[in-house]
Amino acid sequence: MRDYAKELPEHGEKFIGENDLFLEIFHRYHGSQQPGRPPLLFVHGAFTGSWMWSKYIPHFMAAGWDSYCINLRGHYKSRSVDFTQLTFEDYLEDIREAIAEVVDDSGGPPVVIGFSMGGILSQKLAESVEIAGLVLIDSSICRQVHDEVPYQGLAPQAPGLVVPAPARGEQFSADETCEDIAFQRKYLSMESGKAFGAFSFHFGAKGVSVDGARIACPSLVISAVGNDDDDRRGRAAARHIGGEYLGLPGTTHTGLLVGQRYREAVSRIMDWLARLQDCSLPGATRPNGLNGA
Repeated sequence: MRDYAKELPEHGEKFIGENDLFLEIFHRYHGSQQPGRPPLLFVHGAFTGSWMWSKYIPHFMAAGWDSYCINLRGHYKSRSVDFTQLTFEDYLEDIREAIAEVVDDSGGPPVVIGFSMGGILSQKLAESVEIAGLVLIDSSICRQVHDEVPYQGLAPQAPGLVVPAPARGEQFSADETCEDIAFQRKYLSMESGKAFGAFSFHFGAKGVSVDGARIACPSLVISAVGNDDDDRRGRAAARHIGGEYLGLPGTTHTGLLVGQRYREAVSRIMDWLARLQDCSLPGATRPNGLNGA
């Protein structure tokens, strides 16, 4: 099995805050220096950790972006905690702490890139915390988007105290090889039932309300599209926060990060970041699609 986390370039590591959150710091490659670029903060989803960004990070380093990957409390190499007690609000506090650390280290607010559970956490935080931009990759949806495009045929289950790691017993998916899945299987871990109970409609949650009008930063929403409802849901999520939208038919939730077509998402994010940087220059105006809500 190819372990992409062990192939990451040399980088910095530190533990932050009273919960010893593990933060990985990847500086842009020498020679790719670009003035005026905000740093990037990557926020993982449920069951995972910073390792889930292993395919992405080298691309952003090579393109001249400083990247920070946080691990929420209890995840990957962050200090072990009691998952039965962790809440959605605890994870929000972890991201606040990571943003503060990035600002102290780099001198400015980051663009936050959130996947899945990390996406709904990042949306909620963007209501009240200054960030330079927001990228959501197949994010868990907020209550307002679910009201507009609800999931059909759900048989919600109570999450219990903890949610076991996905078994990933399949050998491949539409956009993942057996090696891609084996990589995830090696690292996947349990998740907080209380957190799932707050945001996951699959576990009977009422959902997290997000006030899109309070998210003032530019944003981009990327969705894995398996059917028309996936596309409608992604478009609704982008409208709700005033962002751009990219739907990728034939991709899967985890495949967007570690599958065979992950470069399509990376390429769109790179393009969006380049335009974000251009419109931040003196005298520039934001082009269509980079307007905050």
